[in-house]
Amino acid sequence: MIPIVDVNMITIDKQSIRTQAYVNGKWRDAASGRTFGVINPATGEQVAAVADMDAMDTRNAIDAAYAAWPAYRDLPAAERSTLLKKWFALILEHKERLAALMTMECGKVLTESRGEVDYGASFVEWFAEEARRTYGDVIPAPANDKRMVVIKQSIGVVATITPWNFPLAMITRKVAPALAAGCTVVVKPPSETPLTALALARLAEEAGFPAGVYNTVTTSDNGGVGKELCENGKVRKLSFTGSTAVGKLLMSQCASTLKKLSLELGGNSPFIVFGDADIDAAVRGAMVSKFRNSGQTCVCVNRLFVHDKVYDEFMEKFSRAVASLRVGDGMDETVQIGPLINEKGLNKVKRHVADAVDKGAQIIHGGRVLERLFYQPTILSEITPAMAIAQEEVFGPVAPVFRFKTEEEVIRVANDTAYGLASYFYSRDIARCWRVAEALECGIVGINEGLVSTAVAPFGGIKESGLGREGSKYGMDDFMEIKYLCFGGIK
Repeated sequence: MIPIVDVNMITIDKQSIRTQAYVNGKWRDAASGRTFGVINPATGEQVAAVADMDAMDTRNAIDAAYAAWPAYRDLPAAERSTLLKKWFALILEHKERLAALMTMECGKVLTESRGEVDYGASFVEWFAEEARRTYGDVIPAPANDKRMVVIKQSIGVVATITPWNFPLAMITRKVAPALAAGCTVVVKPPSETPLTALALARLAEEAGFPAGVYNTVTTSDNGGVGKELCENGKVRKLSFTGSTAVGKLLMSQCASTLKKLSLELGGNSPFIVFGDADIDAAVRGAMVSKFRNSGQTCVCVNRLFVHDKVYDEFMEKFSRAVASLRVGDGMDETVQIGPLINEKGLNKVKRHVADAVDKGAQIIHGGRVLERLFYQPTILSEITPAMAIAQEEVFGPVAPVFRFKTEEEVIRVANDTAYGLASYFYSRDIARCWRVAEALECGIVGINEGLVSTAVAPFGGIKESGLGREGSKYGMDDFMEIKYLCFGGIK
């Protein structure tokens, strides 16, 4: 049994936690006066009661963003860059408090929360620099009396709907390029983790963004507020990270206004260990990719494929590493595995494990609830494609392992999914590395690497894992319109 570690709590001044929404430069309660509770998944205790905005409150936030857009759009790029740099510096200055807030409301272990602050801030720094590089083009004209130019302009009001598993970084990854491009934003964080989002809004206010440029709407009415963000014609871009099912719904709701969309949706990431792999490196990569945030990440490994030649060696070393993981409240800095986010998440993990065992899977390690929302890190063997865990994201600390014999076989099975976000493989054969990387149907490939996310590279998927790319030099494109100017009568 893996014991739950007693927590040595890091104190946070709850009086300083923001609980009102931030609209048009002011902190506001919901017009109805309603609030909803934010629950610490590690303890079950309510951390705070947050303003519960509705569709009308959201419309007011959109109106404020729309009114603020022309003046902000016309700010020189250097001034927008300076505002973003101030925000970046403030995020790092408040790193410990932001990390503690994240751990308290989503259960992520504190060391990972600190890493997320750095990761999230890196997007603000990157796009502060990219704000000055939204170059256009001069096109050679087909006639001497014409001149043809392409310019890029901000798209307008941007709505973002972000997930609970990365409460800070999924906001900055969307908002930073929008602000850099000259857009104004309305942020809708998840009801599970609004406190980190409100803390970010407070720092944006301190950085000096003008009223109406940065707005944060907190709500428990995800459907009603999401529908308003999708159908309101003043919103010209929607960026969403979450499940494929919800992404499809939002896409249909955006159809009436033909919004530009970025959708970062579900995944079913394969992790392949070939017979010539460095097994110790593969185990390290599997651990960081599978068990980060208790297995609750969109690029988390969902299926492990290990070549028959190295299967026993990998499983022995992998099992030993999993058995060493410490489970408990994320505020304890010795813990590597925190709680699942809620009962719904826990029940999904339990259901997937039970289904796999019923269909012949073997539990190599773990396989049970320790207490509350803490699930024991688990390894399953003898996995078949008929099991639910082979077809769906488990979103928990469970690693199902397949055997395979040939490269062709494993590529076929790895690609046999509706999803295409991330994949990983380990091999020391350079020819195989190129072949497999090109053959895998996904937007991101980790080759001898289990941790792939960075602000400088494009993040996004194909197939039912979504549309668009976030981060990198490509990350500005979805927040800008390309305009062609044709000058005639030039002699």
